[in-house]
Amino acid sequence: MQRLPIAVIGASGYSGMEATRILAHHPSAELRLATSDRWQGESLERRTGLGGAAGKLRYAPQDRVVDLAGECAAALLCTPAEVSLAIAPALLAKGVKVVDLSGAFRLADPVRFEQAYGIRHPRPDLLGEAVYGMPELPSTRERVARARLVANPGCYPTAATLPLAPLYRASLVDREPPIVDAASGVTGAGRKASEEFTVVEVMDDFRGYRVLRHQHTPEIAQSLSASAGAQIDPVFTPHLLPLRRGILATSYLRLVPGASAKDVAACFMHEYAAEPFVRMAASADDVSLKSVVGTNLCQIGFAVQGSRLIVISSIDNLVKGAAGQAVQNLNLLFGWPETAGLDTLRGSHP
Repeated sequence: MQRLPIAVIGASGYSGMEATRILAHHPSAELRLATSDRWQGESLERRTGLGGAAGKLRYAPQDRVVDLAGECAAALLCTPAEVSLAIAPALLAKGVKVVDLSGAFRLADPVRFEQAYGIRHPRPDLLGEAVYGMPELPSTRERVARARLVANPGCYPTAATLPLAPLYRASLVDREPPIVDAASGVTGAGRKASEEFTVVEVMDDFRGYRVLRHQHTPEIAQSLSASAGAQIDPVFTPHLLPLRRGILATSYLRLVPGASAKDVAACFMHEYAAEPFVRMAASADDVSLKSVVGTNLCQIGFAVQGSRLIVISSIDNLVKGAAGQAVQNLNLLFGWPETAGLDTLRGSHP
């Protein structure tokens, strides 16, 4: 079977490296192009350890992205928002489908985008066209299949939305702002040459960052509000873990009068029993990073005491939170099995 050529733009970042590894073993996609100014001219084998045809590819320069990617069926943009804003329209004009891993097209409201990212959106028309690609949300699969531009969700919004959206759709929780505390491995900050992310600064420490001003907060609010049919403004606090990867999110909510733990369990079973990448844990205590790191899985568990509901979820921030979900969307774009290239991913522990 002929495989479709795919490009990874910004392939030297953590999510870009993860995307190249997944696509190198994808049964229907051919990794045709990987770009990086940092590693221009070097082979993927040297930088990622990949063998075969993918390993023989050499990183192309970023300034030739539009010309070189023109022969590809789709491109995964593993680039900062401002770079995606410049590249995506040019690729779309050439007929290349785009899955963007940045926040460039996630927020439907251009005003909220400007507040979150500090720049005015140059293409609000594309905001209206972009499909927010969290496949487990209602009707998303059908919309992605018809799309040419997919906004791949952020890692924190994925970890928060997957466990909470079903509860709002089922009207099991009240509309008071949920509290979402999430902790991420250091790769979530990207490959920054910054002192605060060095091993000496991060190890043996645990701290919050961008408190009450993280750019993912409006994205979480957008998804939960759509699920609730009313405005939901979460109180979101991110934390930095002294680990390489993984996100653990703990959310605090109140059940509506009459709702019980049995109702919550039934809600999750109804929503996720057939989902290939969502796993329910036996309890909140059983949710862990080691259960999901290296995979495209999201694990969810909960606990109820009276009207108090605590939901804990875990994902790999680079896979389900970035490159894995992007490949999941790529599969939907081309009608491939949704699990293609992802069902063989395996974590390892101890």
